[in-house]
Amino acid sequence: MVMTADIGVIGGSGFYSLLEDAKEIEVTTPYGPPSDIITVGQIGDHSVAFVPRHGRDHRYPPHRIPYRANLWALRSLGVRQVVAPSAVGSLRADYGPGTLVIPDQLVDRTSGREQTYYESGGAVHVPFADPYCPRGRTLAYDKAVAEGWPAVDGGTLVIIEGPRFSTRAESKWFSSNGWSIIGMTGHPEAVLARELALCYTPLALVTDHDAGVETGEGVTQEEVLSFFAANSQRMRTLVGAVITDLTLDRTCPCPDALAGIPLPIALP
Repeated sequence: MVMTADIGVIGGSGFYSLLEDAKEIEVTTPYGPPSDIITVGQIGDHSVAFVPRHGRDHRYPPHRIPYRANLWALRSLGVRQVVAPSAVGSLRADYGPGTLVIPDQLVDRTSGREQTYYESGGAVHVPFADPYCPRGRTLAYDKAVAEGWPAVDGGTLVIIEGPRFSTRAESKWFSSNGWSIIGMTGHPEAVLARELALCYTPLALVTDHDAGVETGEGVTQEEVLSFFAANSQRMRTLVGAVITDLTLDRTCPCPDALAGIPLPIALP
């Protein structure tokens, strides 16, 4: 039996419990294996494929995640919409831990990551002025408000290379630019989704204030992981609610991202 899925989730290993009748499937890609075996199951009326972003044993640091393989594997299973929860730091004093941000912009401050499928055979310039699916963003924000989250509609996510956290000077600089939140995994995930004409909806949970926002010792790995773990059930509930209400008819610009562009490779 060939397994297919309508919607993909890229997140932490705690999201396995979202899926009913879950089955594991190994997917091969031209870009190597994805972060881990993909799990396919049901949420409501939708078939959903889940890939743990860092691997189920958290083996991949942010700069080593096989982003290209992850997105290619999901598309090869039939996925056309991706929901992407993640932990982020806050660059604003008024966005405290527990705030759920649905950003509408990103700034790439990474370096050296493989961030395109179109490396040869002709230029492929995908539109990326608005990096996230507008329909998915609206639904995610509405569901977050309905679930009682302190939710923020919009804002800029700056993605740093990692795996280290920011210095205070870097953090203050990011904040002075008007950027809202900071993470390590949002790029190239979003641009690769766009290169595959996928809808991509981020759900960014603030776990801490970044180093330049407050006085103190600065953010630690233990602080981030423990806060996200404490809120993982609530985040799973939100992801499930968003997926349940997603419709498969994509009335958004995302399906047309590659319209009129000659592609040097065949997409799955």
